[in-house]
Amino acid sequence: MESDRLATAFVLLIVFQLKHFVADFPLQREYMLKKFGAGWEFVLPLSLHSAVHAAFTLVICLVCNASLWWLAAADFAIHFAMDRIKSGPRYLGRFNDKSRPGFWNALGFDQMVHHLTHLWIVWALVTR
Repeated sequence: MESDRLATAFVLLIVFQLKHFVADFPLQREYMLKKFGAGWEFVLPLSLHSAVHAAFTLVICLVCNASLWWLAAADFAIHFAMDRIKSGPRYLGRFNDKSRPGFWNALGFDQMVHHLTHLWIVWALVTR
């Protein structure tokens, strides 16, 4: 039924918004903020942060369609890459002055990529 798919998609969109908020803000610990480092010290903190996102995605996928568990791995990889691009001082992290548009554009781009990732995951869960 098309209306069932639409209802499922709507609920999943809400679930992913909640997941994103919880994983990106309340569960992002001080250690994870070391992802902004210039050297390779960012790898473990950013991996841990991305793993929190992936764990939530894995639970959602296991509830909806366990055969799509691999979407959690994709979420990990995309989240890791995007957050490094946003936070890396040689990338978008160089826009760190909150009083300048560059900071807000970088933050907005980061959030857009995360939300587009969630839209793709929801689409996969609803259409398979």
